[in-house]
Amino acid sequence: MNQQALSAFIWSVADLLRGDYKQSEYGRVILPFTVLRRLDCVLAPTKVKVLEELADKQRLGIAPDPFLLRAAGQSFFNASPLDLKKLMGDQDHIRENLFSYIGAFSAEVRDIFERFEFHAQVERLHKANLLYQVTERFTQIDLHPDEVSNAQMGLVFEELIRKFAELSNETAGEHFTPREVIRLMVNLIFIEDDDMLSTPGVVRTIYDPTAGTGGMLSIAGEYLDDHNPKARLTMYGQELNPESYAICKADMLIKGQDVGNIVFGNTLSDDGHGGQHFDYMLSNPPFGVEWKKVEKEVRKEHEQQGYNGRFGPGLPRVSDGSMLFLLHLLSKMRPVDEGGSRFGIVLNGSPLFTGGAGSGESEIRRHVLENDLLEAIIGLPTDMFYNTGISTYVWIVTNRKPAHRKGKVQLIDASAMWQKMRKSLGSKRKELSDEHIAEIVRLFGQFVEAEQDGKPVSRIFNNSDFGYRTITVERPERDAAGNIVLGQRGKAKGKPAPDSKLRDTENVPLHEDVETYFKREVLPHVPDAWIDHDKTKVGYEIPFNRHFYVFTPPRPLADIDADLKRTTDRIKAMIEGLMA
Repeated sequence: MNQQALSAFIWSVADLLRGDYKQSEYGRVILPFTVLRRLDCVLAPTKVKVLEELADKQRLGIAPDPFLLRAAGQSFFNASPLDLKKLMGDQDHIRENLFSYIGAFSAEVRDIFERFEFHAQVERLHKANLLYQVTERFTQIDLHPDEVSNAQMGLVFEELIRKFAELSNETAGEHFTPREVIRLMVNLIFIEDDDMLSTPGVVRTIYDPTAGTGGMLSIAGEYLDDHNPKARLTMYGQELNPESYAICKADMLIKGQDVGNIVFGNTLSDDGHGGQHFDYMLSNPPFGVEWKKVEKEVRKEHEQQGYNGRFGPGLPRVSDGSMLFLLHLLSKMRPVDEGGSRFGIVLNGSPLFTGGAGSGESEIRRHVLENDLLEAIIGLPTDMFYNTGISTYVWIVTNRKPAHRKGKVQLIDASAMWQKMRKSLGSKRKELSDEHIAEIVRLFGQFVEAEQDGKPVSRIFNNSDFGYRTITVERPERDAAGNIVLGQRGKAKGKPAPDSKLRDTENVPLHEDVETYFKREVLPHVPDAWIDHDKTKVGYEIPFNRHFYVFTPPRPLADIDADLKRTTDRIKAMIEGLMA
């Protein structure tokens, strides 16, 4: 069964719910039942063996759990003689038997259904006389991994959640990362690690602080399986949404990952992996979402712990918390002497330039660039995400740059690299093809400046090219007669008093001498001006689009005049025709 057919089948369960449930509530039933059926199918081949092992260990008075895990061949088990199909044989006791079946799962699976608040939905379905019908509908599909791969299953969950979010109008800030964008990010963070891609038995860790349903972690694992099946990628994550967390945890269970590494909660206010560091990281934090709810905890960590905490460099404005996730990932980087780290994070345009010198955003950029952590930024096409059409950018950050990249930042404009989707999914109308991904990875890997069709697509800069000094230009206050007013007290005594109404600022590139700039750009226009050096601030911004702008000269004026004349002559002829 392909993904579309599978999604359509699961979606058809909504027909049973219509009337007793609002559209916005369908997901509360369909998502946990889909997970339950998946787990049910995964355990089916070893069911008899598990029950035999249980009876044997109970007879011997031995705690059975470790033996049941081994018999199941998974990192979870179910000790009940029931399964979903057997539940169909006793319609009158479906509620009690379903609760008994779920209660017989190992602890980690029971936690998944608690996150779904599944008990309440079973009771509600029972009272509406729908429980048997819904359960029976799910027994009709085979969700064993031999029939539906983990990758397929992940896509199914993401599509269902997207549909439910649209129905309940809960899309603000919720971004599922398109699979092709994740593949691009995975290629970019792994490209320079030959050991991991070729050495048998190598073990690496990967972390996603905004794990969602686990798509980024899963695709990273699939990539490594394809390139080095004998390597091991241990996955870590944290997720705030309980339904997404439950799905991610179920997916990790089936993959044999340690689900204790997937933590529930708000990453910014309650770091579930405090003190830990990782080899690789991926994240797509929500864009433009305020962090007011966690402001108290974040400010406390910033003020009390400084650089010993996660938010030492500075705090962005409360209206957009995406740069807090950038800082969080920086704090999770493995020290260089332990091998270092590389991560990819998807951000909108705001973190590139929002905030002047001295602002939280500028100080975060300053920290990243002055510590030579930013390797590349890739500008993606618009209309790439399911519920936003805005421009997005992938930042590649590392503390183990190769020698030829040290002190440099590569900008790649991939905004024209896309193909139209056969069918739009929400706001997503464009996608990256395999060829586009390969081209972006090639540009990154070769670390060269390049053009396509006469337009730059890859440019390389020094870190300092993005820095500037904001100088304060003062001019003297004058009295009614036009004479300069002199200061009367302290250091200002006898010196021209600045007129705050005439005060101005100038941004001077870091690589340019301030006095030289001032004499060239300011003094010729205002000879009485001076710089207040005490107010000078250093800032950083990355004007991505400006660096790829290509000036197109306007058409010659004669051509424009000729077009206008042809148009006016045509209008005149039409009017004359109407009057004839």
